[in-house]
Amino acid sequence: MSFHKSDSRTPLAPAEYTKIPSVVSSSSVYEANGQRNIANISKPKFIRSDMADVPVQQAAGSTLPLVITRKKGGGDDSEDGNYNPFEHRKVEHPTSDVETFVHLLKGSLGSGILAMPMAFMNAGLWFGLVATFAVGTLCTYCVHILVKCAHILCRRRKIPMMGFADVAEQAFLDGPPSLNRWSRFIRFMVNTFLVIDLLGCCCIYLVFVATNVQQVVDVYLETHLSVRVWIMIVTAPLILMCLVRNLKFLTPFSMIANILMFVGIVITFIYMFSDLPAPAERSGIVSPLQWPLFFGTVIFALEGIGVVMSLENDMKNPSHFIGCPSVLNFGMGLVIALYTLVGFFGYLKYGDATEASITLNLPLEDKLAQSVKLMIAIAIFFTFTLQFYVPVSILWKGMEHKISPERQNASEYGLRVALVILCGAIAVALPNLGPFISLIGAVCLSTLGMIVPATIELAVYHEDPGYGRFKWRLWKNSGLILFGVVGFITGTYVSIREFHAEFSGGH
Repeated sequence: MSFHKSDSRTPLAPAEYTKIPSVVSSSSVYEANGQRNIANISKPKFIRSDMADVPVQQAAGSTLPLVITRKKGGGDDSEDGNYNPFEHRKVEHPTSDVETFVHLLKGSLGSGILAMPMAFMNAGLWFGLVATFAVGTLCTYCVHILVKCAHILCRRRKIPMMGFADVAEQAFLDGPPSLNRWSRFIRFMVNTFLVIDLLGCCCIYLVFVATNVQQVVDVYLETHLSVRVWIMIVTAPLILMCLVRNLKFLTPFSMIANILMFVGIVITFIYMFSDLPAPAERSGIVSPLQWPLFFGTVIFALEGIGVVMSLENDMKNPSHFIGCPSVLNFGMGLVIALYTLVGFFGYLKYGDATEASITLNLPLEDKLAQSVKLMIAIAIFFTFTLQFYVPVSILWKGMEHKISPERQNASEYGLRVALVILCGAIAVALPNLGPFISLIGAVCLSTLGMIVPATIELAVYHEDPGYGRFKWRLWKNSGLILFGVVGFITGTYVSIREFHAEFSGGH
């Protein structure tokens, strides 16, 4: 992925293509010697942009792209009036519907599930139940919008496949003339928010690991170190681990992380379901002033918008990804049900004592509970390196062309070290998990998950087929954008107030 992009217009395309400029990759415009390759831009041919290919095979974060490295596809199909993009995809190892379903679960079921009881505490038992289903359905619908628009653009522009940033850029090129000049900006914005989201998740991981380790160690040591000191201790080995550039060497750690996370969550369920109080003992609905924290946390936990285009591009039968029934509906339905289950029973069990991560509520002196905290802390620790790989790839591909070849190795290592230290510094400055999770959800994922897909659909449907009777698509997407903006503003405001209260001694 990259923030930098060469001129994306296709000036020598045939007449029927001159109306709507198409996205081409920078690698198709420039040859190895750096000279402009006119032959490559003389045809309405699309070559997959590197920005859509981040070879991360698996991770357990909220919005991790799960991309399998593929051959670059494409071709000159300008003669084909019934272009089917699915027939022109060249994927080395296409995934079946079941494999895609598993990848979708793996990408969506991460550390966010442990924060769901806190989300319910900021909504109330019954309001949280209804609102989680509503927000989850809305997130899933926005994914449908994104993928459907990607299919339309692929057919319209004769492009085999697109990534999230590709879809956003091409939609703006296809949309009203006033949007055309913003096409490269929307691509930059999508990737920028993705980087902020993923680095923010890395910071949350650091706080999560440090807090759980601190709880266990404090039981056995008389000297109590603050969570900020533990964050610095945890950050040190991560600097070395994040210098590994080949994901193949990280795969065993990913497998260990998945096993530990699964076992830890199962044992957490056992604690959660024991001696449950009556629902009447918990608030059914809380003050609306707390709802933004609920919204931000649920969006952080549920939003998988960064996963979907990568998964859909890798499918053997891409048409099965959306629709009814579909891989997306089954996958997100199960994710929403699991998150609601954990949130409902976690809050029912611990009430107003619910912590930002449900593992922090487990008994401190219980050996089994201590093992759960350490297992999940180790799982999240190993997941950090995979989560970290994606923003590094995005940033480095935007920088490497500006650095001389002999300095590129040292520069990339320097970037990796600097980013890990940055994550550690932010985590030390903001070690309160709750507002941090809500802030990332409100800022990044309300933008990527709601505002951007709705804007893309407005651009894609601008002329053909239009906004429908009574312009219902315009009103619907305006509502989604408004909901996303309100969530962005209120979630950010409330989270910052929480941070301010912490620094001023209010917590």
